[in-house]
Amino acid sequence: MYWAYMPEYKKRNGLNADWPLPAFYWDEKLTDMRCLKEAVRNTREHAYAHHIQRLMVTGNFALISGFRVSDVTEWYLAVYADAFEWVELPNTLGMALFADDGLMGSKPYCASGKYIDRMSNYCKGCVNSVKSVDTADACPMNYLYWDFLATHRDVFSSNPRMAMVLKNLDRMDAEKLTRVRQLAEAFKARVEATGSDRQPDTQGPLL
Repeated sequence: MYWAYMPEYKKRNGLNADWPLPAFYWDEKLTDMRCLKEAVRNTREHAYAHHIQRLMVTGNFALISGFRVSDVTEWYLAVYADAFEWVELPNTLGMALFADDGLMGSKPYCASGKYIDRMSNYCKGCVNSVKSVDTADACPMNYLYWDFLATHRDVFSSNPRMAMVLKNLDRMDAEKLTRVRQLAEAFKARVEATGSDRQPDTQGPLL
């Protein structure tokens, strides 16, 4: 992939992701999401993370949030001891972020908090509720996931591997989807303003 499509490949951004990478990707104390907190802490302390942490925690969260592709690829290249660009770039830009329009993978690796709960023990004891989608205490992975699908529905409608999840999206009550999208917008605004994902009433000193 790298040798065949560079240097143009590095500039690909098929989903027009443009949100700056949040500060909590560098400092786990700025997030209350246990999955991200542990993945970032492990990365910072060991310059290494498990495949699931890379693809389905930090990568998936970057995908469904719409983080700027160049920010994410530079982060992965900077923080992992085993990251060499010819391997890291296609895996991050193509597989994790689906920014190459399906050249690397046939579908985006997007998932809600349910996947994280199934694949790890992170959700147990987290301040966010993995069982909730449209409430104030809902796991951000949940409402960001559905917001991501709604945002890119037209792009994904021609992908047969996305048909089932798009049917689930279409079955969602309109009022519920509106609440979900409002939560996603508020989350992004909060992170952009403070560098943290914490609700205002839980913001405290960084210990």
